[in-house]
Parts: sequence; C-alpha cells; structure tokens
Amino acid sequence: MRAKITYAVTVAVLVVYFVLVGSRGVMLIETGTPVTIAFGVAVLVLPAIGIWFLWKNTQFVRRANQLAAELDAEGGLPVDELKRTPSGRIDRASADEVFARRKAETEDAPDDWRTWFRLAVAYHDARDTPRARKAMQRAIALHDGKPLPTA
Repeated sequence: MRAKITYAVTVAVLVVYFVLVGSRGVMLIETGTPVTIAFGVAVLVLPAIGIWFLWKNTQFVRRANQLAAELDAEGGLPVDELKRTPSGRIDRASADEVFARRKAETEDAPDDWRTWFRLAVAYHDARDTPRARKAMQRAIALHDGKPLPTA
C-alpha cells in the first residue's frame, strides 16, 4: 500500500510539473518572436517526454500487478523465504540462493511466463532492478503471446 501511495504522490507532483512547464512553453510561443517560439517548442518537448514515460511505466506496473493477481489465484506466487538481518534487510546470501533456484527453474521452462515472473521477483530481491524489469517484461510478453523484447 505504501508503494501505491508513493506512486500516486509522484504522479501528482509530475502532473503539476508538466502543467507548469507546459504553460511556460505556451507563454513563450505566444510571445511570437522566432527565438521564443523555438524555446517554447523545446520546453513543450519535456512534458511530452515525461507524459510518455509516465504512461509506459504505469502500463508496465499495471500489467505486472495483473500477472501477480493471476499467479496468486493459481497459488503460484513465490513464497517469501528470504532470511533477513535484524534491521529487516534481505540477507544477500539468502537472496542469491533463491535467485539460483529461480534461474534454474526459468532455464528448465523458458517459455513459461510464471517462471519469468518469479525470476523477476528474485532479481528484485537481489537488488538488480534493470534485470528484474527485463524479466518482468519477458513474463508479460510471454503471457500476452507477443514477440519477446530484445536484449
């Protein structure tokens, strides 16, 4: 729940930022000189890129959550078996051990989106966010029957 609240607050702040920057870009364009029009168009590119990035990220999170719900309904969500330090942080050796099992599971069934989902969770637990995201993208593509993302 905390992650959803943080995401919602971040989205709200970004939307306010996009509106402010966009309004400045429009003001520059309305000035009417060639230089300010060029700057205004350049300023409008930033919110456009930001909105695109926010949209793609939101779609990714929504799809990953749908896969999690489906896997949970099947009883296939990975169980949290990780050892933790007294402060609550995941023990690195424990994360590596679980990761090795998830990787072997994925190698045995490379076309099963479920194994890729669990591998993505293992990457995340091992604090390898870029690989976790790629594994989740692969799980989503396999689930949807789409062409697999390239490396």
